[in-house]
Amino acid sequence: MSGTGSSRREFLKWLAASGTGVALAGVLPGTAAADTGEIVVISRVTLIDGTGSAPRRDVSVVLSGDRIAWVGGSGQLPETGGAPVIDGRGKYLIPGLWDMHTHGADLEEIVPPLHLAHGVTGAREMWGYAENRATRDKIERGELLGPRVVLGSGIVDGPVTLLGPPVLQVSTAAEARAAVRAEKEAGAEFVKIYSYLGPDAVRAVAAEARDQGLRFSGHWPYKLSHAEMSDLGQHSFEHFFGVSIHCSSRRDEILARLKATPYDPADPRAFFNLARQLEFASVSAYSPAVARAYFGRLRRNGTWHSPTLTINRVVTQPAETHKHDPRLKYVPDDIRQSWAKGIEQFAPKTPEQVVLQERYYQETLRLVGVAHDVGVGLIGGTDCLNPYTFPGSGLHEELAFLVEAGLSPVHALKTVTGDAAKFLGREATSGTIAAGKEADLVLLDANPATDIRNVAKIDLVITRGRVLDKTARGRMLDAVEAAANRPVTSARLHSLARRGCCC
Repeated sequence: MSGTGSSRREFLKWLAASGTGVALAGVLPGTAAADTGEIVVISRVTLIDGTGSAPRRDVSVVLSGDRIAWVGGSGQLPETGGAPVIDGRGKYLIPGLWDMHTHGADLEEIVPPLHLAHGVTGAREMWGYAENRATRDKIERGELLGPRVVLGSGIVDGPVTLLGPPVLQVSTAAEARAAVRAEKEAGAEFVKIYSYLGPDAVRAVAAEARDQGLRFSGHWPYKLSHAEMSDLGQHSFEHFFGVSIHCSSRRDEILARLKATPYDPADPRAFFNLARQLEFASVSAYSPAVARAYFGRLRRNGTWHSPTLTINRVVTQPAETHKHDPRLKYVPDDIRQSWAKGIEQFAPKTPEQVVLQERYYQETLRLVGVAHDVGVGLIGGTDCLNPYTFPGSGLHEELAFLVEAGLSPVHALKTVTGDAAKFLGREATSGTIAAGKEADLVLLDANPATDIRNVAKIDLVITRGRVLDKTARGRMLDAVEAAANRPVTSARLHSLARRGCCC
């Protein structure tokens, strides 16, 4: 037996003795895979583990296939027996990031590689349909390189809706229950509800989801208050819609007006526009007492917020703000065109509107900070594929906005690592860097705990134990750019391009 082979076996025995045998299935001495080179060591790195703890210096991490086998002080690590070693000196290791509000996974040449190239190794897909279910399954079978995907149902909305197909429109409680059952059967991991869903249908979704062992998340259904939805079990509110109203001394007046105003099938956007106007106006009537009661109720009920500050920042700025973003080279032309058209539905156009919407956005940031301070769960997501909201790199922007809202960089990172996993019920396997967890990691060239923008300074990404270095990630981005400039053939891409709304 060679010296290298002997030392490798000694290293594997040491790993097994360290209590991580469950993470070493298939590579322990005496197994057929023991000499296949599946062990990778990241040495002498500064660790930011996703728990919210302060960075730890001079840590080493051992990976075994697609799992983390050991984490500890570098001084405890013996000779690695020829296993590949990634030198982490001067670098910072964080868990792979989760974008907790995404769209378009089925744009397989565009969205999955953009996520991974930017360290996003997990995505909560917020509009389930057959094409992205197929994409998720390809990723899980190893046929397509992409992030882990947690996939929602089709969007469940009322008979009046802002959305086009494949939205699931329901009018009655029976239809709502049937929709939930069908989506569970199709493979949805949670139910996604939308803004115009009626009260009876909302309650039926909540009841059927509970019966089917599913959570439900989504928009604020306008005809019920956040408090009522939280009491019904809504797991997360998306986009921070309605929060300023629910923290306002005018809350009851505004909610009563919304409840009394019918949806207009001939002009479905009119109600959305009214709700936005009332949100913009509500920021001038902030009530600390109302806000405390509101956030306290959500905290007690375990209702989270997904503020999607990235899309909120885009839609509260003038339309031309992002039209020359260099990342547009990664976006197919028809989506670029749809973004230019779609942003016009939201963007302020007059100086007065610019001031009003800027004030609203700044109040949104402040209220995100208040929610965090009182212990309401926050998860970071982008709403990517809506106008000028880019897969992958958009999550770096989201983290910066969360820091601007008052979270520390370490706690902002936690919203897309440890807290994301907790929200998803995956904390036993994902979200933090510890023995036995999934080997989804990002190695950074600079410290994100001192400047969250350093999360974009990526040395390498590890997804399911596979190392994507700068060269590999560069090739991925080149391939995305090439794909974005080919003629479009996907009907689903055209449907996404037409949508042009926050969802």
